[in-house]
Amino acid sequence: MKKSFNEIIKPVLVLVCICLVVTALLAYINSVTSPIIAKAEQKKTEQAMSEVLADADGFDKLEIENLPDRVTEVYSATNGSGYVFMLTTKGYGGDMKLICGMKANGTIEQCKTLSHSETSGLGSKTAEDAYRNQYSGKSSDTLSEVDAITGATISSTAYKNAIEDAFKAYNMVKEAEK
Repeated sequence: MKKSFNEIIKPVLVLVCICLVVTALLAYINSVTSPIIAKAEQKKTEQAMSEVLADADGFDKLEIENLPDRVTEVYSATNGSGYVFMLTTKGYGGDMKLICGMKANGTIEQCKTLSHSETSGLGSKTAEDAYRNQYSGKSSDTLSEVDAITGATISSTAYKNAIEDAFKAYNMVKEAEK
């Protein structure tokens, strides 16, 4: 009987204790680091917002109902210079998080990729300046002039569809302001 306890139960108890200690340590580390990570992500987002809408002096989050599927948040520049749209779309490799700054007249100032999991060398080209700069100065009428990336049609089409949703959201915001 004693042999059974030492061979079976004791190792199980030791492993359970180790798991409990490790779980408690991970929970503590998570509670310490999650506010720091959230603050860093917020700072990164604010910096990206300033990059895509350079004339803005600050941003106010708008609460608009029934936004297009790919639009997650909308911000208005406090000085009225334009709007920033936070977008999430499904590319070839997974979710792509984008940000699009539009001037008050409805033309894109700049777009930027915040994160993606696209194939390196193909779909990841949507995050490069050569692709995203095509959107600068475009309106909903001239968006068709943007060229897709050869070999990465799914990723570039997903990017373009997200920008189309940003234009739909822009129209909704303008309508709500009337």
